[in-house]
Amino acid sequence: MDKKTNISVKKINILDLEQTELKEFLQKLGYKTFHAVQITKWIYRGAAGFDTMSDLSKDLREILAEKAEIGALKQKKILESADEGTVKFLFGLPDGNVIESVLMKYHHGPAACISSQIGCKMGCEFCASSKAAFSRNLTAGEMAEQVILMGRYGGERISSVVVMGIGEPLDNYENLVRFLKIINAKDGLNIGYRHITVSTCGLVPQIIRLSKEGLPINLSLSLHASNDSTRSRLMPINGKYSIDKTVEACKIYSEATKRRITFEYALIGGLNDSRTDALELSKRLKGLMCHVNLIHLNEVEGIALKKSSAQKELLFKKVLESAGIPVTVRRKLGDDIEAACGQLRRREIKDGEC
Repeated sequence: MDKKTNISVKKINILDLEQTELKEFLQKLGYKTFHAVQITKWIYRGAAGFDTMSDLSKDLREILAEKAEIGALKQKKILESADEGTVKFLFGLPDGNVIESVLMKYHHGPAACISSQIGCKMGCEFCASSKAAFSRNLTAGEMAEQVILMGRYGGERISSVVVMGIGEPLDNYENLVRFLKIINAKDGLNIGYRHITVSTCGLVPQIIRLSKEGLPINLSLSLHASNDSTRSRLMPINGKYSIDKTVEACKIYSEATKRRITFEYALIGGLNDSRTDALELSKRLKGLMCHVNLIHLNEVEGIALKKSSAQKELLFKKVLESAGIPVTVRRKLGDDIEAACGQLRRREIKDGEC
């Protein structure tokens, strides 16, 4: 019986499938499961279509082209920063939406900062992404394709991934976990879990759930305040999960995964940058296996918050260090192309605009 006429499956994005699911898909098409490894290797070597997969039979390539696709993102715009190491991408999706992603170069290799949602529901005061209305979650394949396309552009293997772009990753939990497993697969991008970081504003139940997945990824918690009053002003999520509950969830995660928690803290002039704030923060984090990233507040159109002074930044750092808490000031990258922390938003970029 003709395989083509005997199969009725919806056209799917191959990038959405884990290896076991790709094997099941091939079985339904009437083919051997070993082809899954061949297909995966071709995809992660840069194949954009099935017709180039020369070690597959012609009839398999044809039926794959009929029933499946390899990604759906379209490169709409690329902006390169003057720092010669940061590149921002605007990707278009078939439904007309757009997302932004950032490629960053470090001494240990290129890192991909990807988006997990189209827009964001969290409403953090200092973040441009929260100003974009939420549209939908990204699929695991749409997240993975950002990594693939940025690697293809840079001509180098992506060595690490941070899910720190547009959206709250843990608000897209199932797709996030699927994505993590896909990019970790040995026949795929083979990115080790210890080289993957997921950033969250603090969805406590999901942090605890993630601690039980057996995926030793790095967790980055956007804290940005030392007390509930200030954090609730900056981050609506704090009205649901207090700092104490959030830090306790991070402790659970750290103990389960043996991974150090990174707390992100953007210093905002006159709001969260005093010596008292630093002392309060050090007391809250005492005894936790953690690291604090102090962030220069990046200017965002339409947001009135101002960055802290260099003097206060230095004092804040010294207070934490005196309390035995590891701390660094994050290197500023890509702010000239609005690719720095808190600056990503989903919008078309006009010619000549940065």
